[in-house]
Amino acid sequence: MNLFEITNLTKVYRGRTVLSIDKLFLERERIYAILGPNGAGKTTLLRILNLLDEPESGEIVYMDRQFFKPGHKSYEITRRMCMVFQRPLMFNTSVYNNVAYGLKLRKLQRREIERSVHEVLDFVGMQDFINYPATRLSGGEMQRVALARALVLQPEVLLLDEPTANLDPHSVQIIEEIVHNHHQQFGTSVIMVTHNLFQAKRMADEVVLLVGGEVVEKTEVETFFKHPADVRSKAFLDGTMVY
Repeated sequence: MNLFEITNLTKVYRGRTVLSIDKLFLERERIYAILGPNGAGKTTLLRILNLLDEPESGEIVYMDRQFFKPGHKSYEITRRMCMVFQRPLMFNTSVYNNVAYGLKLRKLQRREIERSVHEVLDFVGMQDFINYPATRLSGGEMQRVALARALVLQPEVLLLDEPTANLDPHSVQIIEEIVHNHHQQFGTSVIMVTHNLFQAKRMADEVVLLVGGEVVEKTEVETFFKHPADVRSKAFLDGTMVY
């Protein structure tokens, strides 16, 4: 059973086709790095998978269930996914309340919320900041809280949009370790947009390269970096791509 089966997906923005995917199948319990130049449609793809944007056409199947087609959206399925953005938005309250927010929306009992929040803050190394104002955290600390806010919901799929783009190397390492450890312990499927080729090498099982909104190559990470099959992949890797 595939995680996602995407067919004939198109997205047009201001008269320009930003996404045109004939077919893309993603497997469960893998880490995917979505690569490509600026404007390739990487973030657009993530937003469509999370139903934040709607494509013009196409169908998406999630684990053998119809997730999206024109006129039909399954918001119930989106509850099984969480998305973390490049610049996380913190509510103007404590770290605890930020992480507990989604659990409160799902109407969990107070004791269950407290237990879950403490566990996930310990997991991301932010337990000591539990009562600290979230808006006063550093960038790396905010991103850890954003991850905790997602992971506390126990998602089957974690969607990451350049989660370390603005962070120092130490914070990058911490975020990568959190994502990798959660994937290892819970089998969480991860789909991550990144411009950092070294990060893709370190973290991903497979790479999906988008160019001009189209899937150019989808393959194992080692194969992609050592023996790319498409001339555009080679040009992207050596920095000679013209677009």
